[in-house]
Amino acid sequence: MVSLVVGLFAAARYLCRRFAVLVAVGAVAAIVAPTAAGAAPAAAAPAVIATIPVGTAPLGVATDPVTNTVYVTNVAANTVSVISGRTDTVTATIPVGANPHGVAADPVTNTVYVTNVAANTVSVISGRTDTVTATIPVGANPVGVATDPVTNTVYVADFGGNTVSVISGRTDTVTATIPVGDQPSGVATDPVTNTVYVTNVAANTVSVISGRTDTVTATIPVGDQPFEVATNLRTNTVYVADFGGNTVSVISGRTDTVTATIPVGDQPFGVRTDPRTNTAYVSNSGDNTVSVISG
Repeated sequence: MVSLVVGLFAAARYLCRRFAVLVAVGAVAAIVAPTAAGAAPAAAAPAVIATIPVGTAPLGVATDPVTNTVYVTNVAANTVSVISGRTDTVTATIPVGANPHGVAADPVTNTVYVTNVAANTVSVISGRTDTVTATIPVGANPVGVATDPVTNTVYVADFGGNTVSVISGRTDTVTATIPVGDQPSGVATDPVTNTVYVTNVAANTVSVISGRTDTVTATIPVGDQPFEVATNLRTNTVYVADFGGNTVSVISGRTDTVTATIPVGDQPFGVRTDPRTNTAYVSNSGDNTVSVISG
């Protein structure tokens, strides 16, 4: 009987967490939902509809689907460009720390987090006022950053420190520093399972972190020089771009094992997923292509 009660409690907690995730990202579904008549609008031919001038050496990009806003880090200008997705214009240019790199938005709190590689800090930006509300010291050379909108937590890959800094979005303070592999770069979260995935470039591994305990629960060997990582919340799957191996490693979030290694283009770097279509997109920096992977 005790085991049954524990099992039911665990199932209820999991369902509550999944509901919270759906609430957190519900605006995305509303944006892409079919029209009231039930039929999706006809797809237009792919085309560039705007080219927007931003700062010098733009690098990181993040979107807030709730506010329809885009944030771009300008590495050489030490700024973040704020773009309206409605008008395709820059609505603000925000000074941040030295050499801003990664950027992530929390659509629940309307807050943006920017890693400043040369300053060893994270700038916290209010999406409501377009101002920096806090500057948080983290580990050496922070690169990747990701948010968990359910727990209001931010995870930062400290490339030069071989650690992940855990930031409370409520207090804007570092609550934990987690040792990971050599040269951590990319970070992705799965808010449904409360799990964090970190690529370790020089170790050719991915560290799996429990968001509940702030500890590494698994270290997964992947391809050569893994840089970026992305999760598919619907399938509990993780995709890793192996820059030096010209492959994508596919990881099962259920077993923490590599289930497939997919050849892609030359020097794959960025990777993103579309959970609605169960598709992954990989940018190949060495041959100017994008590989599309069917999940």
